[in-house]
Amino acid sequence: MNLYPLLRPLLFQLDPETAHNLTLSGLRRLHALGLLKPFLPSVAPSPRRVMGLDFSNPVGMAAGLDKNGEAIDALAALGFGFLELGAVTPRPQPGNPKPRLFRLPDASAIINRMGFNNLGVDHLLRNLETRDYRGILGVNLGKNLDTPIERAADDYLILLNKLYGKVDFVTINISSPNTKNLRALQGGDELDALLGKIKAEQNRLAQQHGKYMPVAVKIAPDLDAAQIADMAALMRKHHVDALIATNTTLARDGVAHLAHGQETGGLSGAPLRQKATHVIQAFHDALAGELPIIGAGGILEGNDAREKMAAGAELLQIYSGLIYRGPELIRECVEATRN
Repeated sequence: MNLYPLLRPLLFQLDPETAHNLTLSGLRRLHALGLLKPFLPSVAPSPRRVMGLDFSNPVGMAAGLDKNGEAIDALAALGFGFLELGAVTPRPQPGNPKPRLFRLPDASAIINRMGFNNLGVDHLLRNLETRDYRGILGVNLGKNLDTPIERAADDYLILLNKLYGKVDFVTINISSPNTKNLRALQGGDELDALLGKIKAEQNRLAQQHGKYMPVAVKIAPDLDAAQIADMAALMRKHHVDALIATNTTLARDGVAHLAHGQETGGLSGAPLRQKATHVIQAFHDALAGELPIIGAGGILEGNDAREKMAAGAELLQIYSGLIYRGPELIRECVEATRN
């Protein structure tokens, strides 16, 4: 029974961040009471093996929806093949001033400038200990706002050490538009140095723990051909385990005339679809299949999921589409991409 079409108008009457928090807490409570399952779509397995990990299906939850791991079991029950929590930072931080989340319903889009608001990695670790879910779980890693950009690697290394072995993979987020200068880490010399430090620590931790934990990198959609070529070469040089393409965009094509369309922050949802798919295709061509791509950006129906896979993605992530379509989107995307 798909109740989301009935619930969405009510949720859209609320402030977006209030609705977000209410939905997470509601899902958590309903799951704890055993009342969630009858209202969820049935998602048949469609297994994939990527990064040396076995996924029950290729459709995952993108980072940003559950930053602190507050509703892991409830979100897993929606049928996702994997979850990515975060972004998390070493120390708690409040993020940017409110309001910082805006719906653009006429464009099936969202603009956010959250600013890595989270309760810190230690809080997330405590929540990880109480989960029942044993499917594939990743965590998106960000730097604290007050950490100088030249010391960003220190924050990522702290997080890598604390989370190593506690989850299945981590993602180095160098593409959020809402942390000052963060996207500078996508530059050639900066990216080369950062990846070198992270891979060295990853290899050290793999020996220490006797287990290899993959590290993905999440990149922006606002890249030109030269940047893509340079970044792809560095991903190959450092043997990055996966690429997540893409984060939100700074562009406002097709939405600038809408209410909230000029708000500062990253744009996600339907207007991002074509740009994200282009970046996936460009990286797929440049990488020649040497590392997997997780496709994200503008997936609002099964055809969008199929398009991302055709462009070269091996796994997918959704967030904004879930806000507009509800859990039924997960089942639709799994069916659309079934081998």
